[in-house]
Amino acid sequence: MDPRVEKINAAAAFIREQLGGRAPVAGIVLGSGLGKLADRIENPVVIPYRTIPGFPVSTAIGHKGNFIAGDFGGKFVIAMQGRFHYYEGYPMELVTLPVRVMKTLGIEYLFVSNAAGGANPDFEVGDLMIIKDHISLFPNPLLGPNFEDFGPRFPDMTCAYDLELIEKAQEIAVEMGVRYHKGVYFGGPGPTYETPAEVRFYRMAGADVLGMSTIPEVIVARHCGIRVFGMSVITNKCNTDNVPRNFNDGEDVVRAADAAADRMCELFTRLISTL
Repeated sequence: MDPRVEKINAAAAFIREQLGGRAPVAGIVLGSGLGKLADRIENPVVIPYRTIPGFPVSTAIGHKGNFIAGDFGGKFVIAMQGRFHYYEGYPMELVTLPVRVMKTLGIEYLFVSNAAGGANPDFEVGDLMIIKDHISLFPNPLLGPNFEDFGPRFPDMTCAYDLELIEKAQEIAVEMGVRYHKGVYFGGPGPTYETPAEVRFYRMAGADVLGMSTIPEVIVARHCGIRVFGMSVITNKCNTDNVPRNFNDGEDVVRAADAAADRMCELFTRLISTL
């Protein structure tokens, strides 16, 4: 057997035992400052990453480093309270390892969230953006020998973000009276924030928000045949001028995400209940 698949199976077997054999219908990836969604999971089973065979440990600000499984929106789900980033020095195989593990556990849907900077001038801090597409500067996580057990060599990415889930989310946001946008997520490796020139360039290329995560997980999920829904919380306005007052700070990002997390949690709860 492919040693990469053996690592995935070993981690999944460990987690499955902790879950008593229950299979989650959906996986949720919680970004910077958005871990409070995990507090809404009922009858939680907490599995620290450090206890799982072959798993790395999350080092990013605002990422606790646990799997939390339980009932959410009337469904049995498994949530990542913190993700792994390419900028932490992990290879893409480890950055995306949890997605393949969750696929092995049985998930059919993946809900991804992130804190992002608003490149679109119409976006305000605290707004929510449904991700309709992305632009990537990451190394593709499918480079190298194909994971034949999971998907095809050349997966299609035309509808990376599920159109039916997007439509449902828009209806729910209207019902909630929540300000939201629909747009394009631009992902780069980080860990530096973008220069003003880069922000202007990415905006011209079609980006609405800028971040440092999410896309590798989405690519691997689609390779596995998992349906994906993504949402960004706008935590700061991207800098387009070289002036000191535009300084970006990681702690500020986490605080802004935390302030908006309740609305995102409620939207995710209602959306997952429709599965």
